[in-house]
Amino acid sequence: MHSKKVFCVIPAYNEEKNIKKVISEVAPLVHSLVVVVDGVGDRTLEEAKEAKNSAELKNTNVYILKHIINRGQGAALQTGDDFALNNGADVVVHFDADGQFLSTEIEDMSSAVVNGDFDVVFGSRFLGKESNMPFFKKQVIMRLGRFVNRIFLGLELSDPQNGFRVVNKKALQLIKIEQDGSAHCSEILAKTAKNGLRYKEVAVTVRYYDYGQGLFSGKGRGKGGFIIIKDLILGKFIN
Repeated sequence: MHSKKVFCVIPAYNEEKNIKKVISEVAPLVHSLVVVVDGVGDRTLEEAKEAKNSAELKNTNVYILKHIINRGQGAALQTGDDFALNNGADVVVHFDADGQFLSTEIEDMSSAVVNGDFDVVFGSRFLGKESNMPFFKKQVIMRLGRFVNRIFLGLELSDPQNGFRVVNKKALQLIKIEQDGSAHCSEILAKTAKNGLRYKEVAVTVRYYDYGQGLFSGKGRGKGGFIIIKDLILGKFIN
C-alpha cells in the first residue's frame, strides 16, 4: 500500500453484472474505494453494497455514494472527486465499472503521480497493449477526439477518450468537471493544459465485450458514438 492516500473513484450506472467483481478486485489495491451509483436503473446499488459488506472486503475502505437520478459519468466522477478531496485523498484514480480495465494496472498507472513526477496520468489504448476496440469507435470517435484536442487544446494525445486516469491533489483542486456527459474526458484534458499541469500517457489494456458500441447505442452510461461526438463538439468548455 502506498504511503500516500490513493483513492479510486468508480462511476457506475446499470452495471449490476460487473460492479461486484470490479469492487472486489480494486478495493484491496487502494487506500479507499468510492463507488458513485449514478441513478437507479437496475441492481447496481444493491450489488455494490453486497460487495462492500462481504467478508473479503471487511478490512477495506469502500464507500457507496448515489445520485437519485442518472446525471452522467462526468457528474458521477465529480461527486467522487469531491468526496475523495474532503476525506484526505492525495491521489485519485478514475476507473470504469464495466470490467474493461485491469485492476492490476492501477499501480503502474499511479506510480508517476504518487512519486510526484506528474500531476496527471492518462491511460492509452494505443501504446502497444491489447485493445479489441470496435471499428467505429477506433476509426471515427477516436480520430475525431484527437482532432478536436489538437485543434482546440493544442494537445497531442493518442487516446483522448480513455476513462482510466490518475490525478494528484493539486489537479483535483484545479479541475472541476462541469461536463456531465462523455465530453468530460476532453474537459479534463483542456483544464490540464490550461492550468499547466504535468501530464503523460501510460499504456493500458482495455477489453471490450458485447456492450453495444454502435453509432447510437451504448450499454450502461448510454454513450453511443453519436452522443460522444455531440458532446465533444458541443462541449461548453470549447469557446
